[in-house]
Amino acid sequence: MNTHQKMKAVGAYRYLPISNPESLIDLQLDKPKPTSRDLLVHVKALSVNPADVGVRQKHNYETESPKILGWDAAGIVEQVGPDCQLFQPGDKVFYAGSVSRPGSNSEFHLVDERIVGTMPKSLDFAAAAALPLTSITAWEGLFDRLGISLDANENKSILIIGAAGGVGSIAIQLAKLAGLTVIGTASRPESVQWVRSLGADFIINHNNPFQPQLKEVGIDTVDYIFCLNDTAQHLENMTEVIVPQGKICSIVPINKETWAGSFKMDLLFPKSVTFVWEFMFTRSMFYTKDMIKQHELLNKLADLIDDGKIKTTLTERLEPINAANLRLAHEKLETGRTIGKIVIENF
Repeated sequence: MNTHQKMKAVGAYRYLPISNPESLIDLQLDKPKPTSRDLLVHVKALSVNPADVGVRQKHNYETESPKILGWDAAGIVEQVGPDCQLFQPGDKVFYAGSVSRPGSNSEFHLVDERIVGTMPKSLDFAAAAALPLTSITAWEGLFDRLGISLDANENKSILIIGAAGGVGSIAIQLAKLAGLTVIGTASRPESVQWVRSLGADFIINHNNPFQPQLKEVGIDTVDYIFCLNDTAQHLENMTEVIVPQGKICSIVPINKETWAGSFKMDLLFPKSVTFVWEFMFTRSMFYTKDMIKQHELLNKLADLIDDGKIKTTLTERLEPINAANLRLAHEKLETGRTIGKIVIENF
């Protein structure tokens, strides 16, 4: 086979601790071909998310073909499938892919065009790659799941738990744009500073009881809570501070081993609280009828960025895209102390 039909990629054959050099390895794979509504994207930059670490850690796999991780990517459309309507070769794009398909840690990557957006004109590939997964999660969580309107939120408040991470960094900005009073949680001086720089009105420490801290800043209850950190751990605090008939959205599933039998959802019952989940891969996993909404919201996001209303959450760049740098990024994420997003660029 000619070398031009091969591509670089990074993958794993089995789960190993990230300190093990075999946990993620450099590979040469066949370059895929687009069919149906797929784009073949020449990946220029990708970012690493807790989802990457979670999939790498929990799948007790040992496979003959390597598992390719990674979802966030920005790049240039190389080829389009026969049924594509939204993009042409040469278009600059950004997207978060599908958890049920091979990931973006490869030089060329197939992705359904309905979950792809046109890259913001004002950003380079790395700054754009930091955005899709966290932005889709934040957008869907706030506007689809919690049902918050894009405006008319005067006197409404939201508590964002874990506000300094990737999703929180976007959620603060979107919630402020929607006119909400934003209370973010952060526990270290550097994360407090980051959350403040993104526009949070108040900051509390998620390691301490919420209610007394909110009362100190004159807030009794909040209308919405967006939980981006250990749902079960924060449930009692959330129950205390959510307004009766308020809404809570979480992106963190309950760890059955840690919380077996102790996750008391009925605490929310007396207040008639709405509790909803947000998982940004739902639309692409199930090919939902409204799958194209992710294309639309990424395009809206690109406009907000080009208008200077939202800023990228990129905080660290690594180069090149290879197993060593991906292992380093995973290692940093596993500490649970990263602020914003780590991006790796150029194969």
